[in-house]
Amino acid sequence: MKILVFGSMNIDLIFSVDHIVKPGETISSVSLVKSAGGKGANQATALAKAGLPVYMAGKIGQDGQFLLELLRSYGVNTDKVRLYEGATGQAIIQVDKNGQNSIVLYSGGNGQIGIEEIKETIGEFGKDDTIVLQNEVAHLREIMEAAKNQGLRICLNPSPCDEKIEKLPLDLVDLFFVNEIEGAALVSLPSTTQAPQILDRLVERFPRAEIILTAGKDGAYYGFRKTREKGDIIDLPVVDTTGAGDTFTGYFIAARAKNCTVAQALEIACKASSFAVSRKGAMEAIPLGKEVFT
Repeated sequence: MKILVFGSMNIDLIFSVDHIVKPGETISSVSLVKSAGGKGANQATALAKAGLPVYMAGKIGQDGQFLLELLRSYGVNTDKVRLYEGATGQAIIQVDKNGQNSIVLYSGGNGQIGIEEIKETIGEFGKDDTIVLQNEVAHLREIMEAAKNQGLRICLNPSPCDEKIEKLPLDLVDLFFVNEIEGAALVSLPSTTQAPQILDRLVERFPRAEIILTAGKDGAYYGFRKTREKGDIIDLPVVDTTGAGDTFTGYFIAARAKNCTVAQALEIACKASSFAVSRKGAMEAIPLGKEVFT
C-alpha cells in the first residue's frame, strides 16, 4: 500500500504575538520565523514520521526548493512535486501567547496545478493505495474523481471549509477529518453545537464514510454507521497549535494501516498531536513514530 498526499506546500512566516491582531490594529511581533508548511506537506511529514511509504504531489516555485529537501529528510518521496516559474504558496501565521493561531494563505503553486498533471500523477497509483487531500489546491474535484476512478481510498480534510466545499463530490470520500467548526458547517449547525451531536449529523449526511471529528482539548471522536469511539489528549503545555490537526490525520491513517483498532488509532493520533502542540513550528514539531508508538 502506498499513500499519496496531493496537497499544499507553503513557506510559513510565523509571527509570535501577544494576541491575534484585531481589525485596524497594529502590534509588534516578538519574533519572526520562516519555516516549511502547508497542510499537504505537514500531513505527508506526519505519515512519513509514523513509518508509512508516502508520496507528495503538488507544485512549488524555485523559492520552495528547501521544502523538498526537508520533506526528503523526513522520508517523503517528492518525485511527484512539480516546479513552475512562480511563487510557492505562502502562509502568514500569528501565534499568540496561549499558542492559538490565525492564518492568511496565498495559494502560489498550490493554485497552479493542471488537469493533465493530475491525471498523470494519480495514474501511477491503484486500488490498494490511499490519497490524502485538503482544500488548499486547485482542481480538487478533478483530483477526487481521478482518484476514485483509479480505485484509491479518499481521505479528505475539508480545510479551509469555504463555499467551494459544497461543490465537491463529497460522496466519494471514504474518511473525513474535520474539526468542530468544519463539521458544524458541513451539516448547517451552529459552531457552538456539542461535538457528539455534530458527529451524529455528519454520519447521517455521509453514511458510507468514516468520520473523524477533532475537538481540541476534548480529544477526538469517530463515527461510522452505529459505531462511536472517543480518544483523549495528553495534557501537555500548549506552545503552538499550528499543524496539530495535520499531525492527527497522519498518525490516525498510519495507525490504521498498521492494523490498530479505531480506538487504538484515536489514542495514538491524540498522543501525537498532543506532542506537536507542545513544540514550536509545524513540520518540525511533528513527533517521530518511536515517540508515539510505545
